[in-house]
Amino acid sequence: MTQDPFRLDKQIAIVTGAGKGIGRAIALCLAKAGADVAIASRTLSDLQSLAEEIEQMGKRALAVRTDVTRREDLENLARVATDSLGTPSIWVNNAGGLPDAIPRYLTRTPDDRFDAQMDLNLRSVFIGCQIAASCFGDEGGAIVNLSSRAAKGPQVKNGPYGASKAAVNSLTESFAVELAPRIRVNAVAPGPIPTENFLESTNFPQGQPIEKLIGIPLQRLGTPEDVGYATVFLASPASAWITGQCLYVTGGM
Repeated sequence: MTQDPFRLDKQIAIVTGAGKGIGRAIALCLAKAGADVAIASRTLSDLQSLAEEIEQMGKRALAVRTDVTRREDLENLARVATDSLGTPSIWVNNAGGLPDAIPRYLTRTPDDRFDAQMDLNLRSVFIGCQIAASCFGDEGGAIVNLSSRAAKGPQVKNGPYGASKAAVNSLTESFAVELAPRIRVNAVAPGPIPTENFLESTNFPQGQPIEKLIGIPLQRLGTPEDVGYATVFLASPASAWITGQCLYVTGGM
């Protein structure tokens, strides 16, 4: 246990989907806690300013173009990060969302759209966990998967997304058992956070407080930093006796 159990000094972290929104905040929070960070996204230009911001904190950053639905891309991410920064000990499977920002009823979802949702939200986590386990050193590390409040109960007009995130929770529990005790595997499940993808896909009425429309007990929407700091906790020695869990960061929903 380090003197400050929330610190991540001398650790190497990998964050997928880091170009925008929650992923960007997670990468910054990990860097603030002391980690060097390899940041991945399909669009390399989205990562450039983030890498600069991390380096201004005095931490090393590496931007790697990555499509998380392709195993070879994730293998390349692990290889390049290890060669450039050192052996990783934190892997955050953050990339995900709605592939085309269109929520769908299960009864009206074509096979190809269902497959695309599962590839982005579930298969990417499955592959990411496998590769993380293979590239961590002898001392192990921590994997954090991004789930969602949508995994909790039925979803009206968002069934494929909810199913994919519920499956992420199950995957997290199973990997936690298989990889223990060397590697801890947990998930963070955000509630409503007004990221670009969230606003595109929900179409809430303009001018009305979303938090009141959907009944958040803490009476505010979440921020990407709320998820970032929860991720730091699950990646840090402060959570050394926690594995196989999903931490709901939802304002009480």
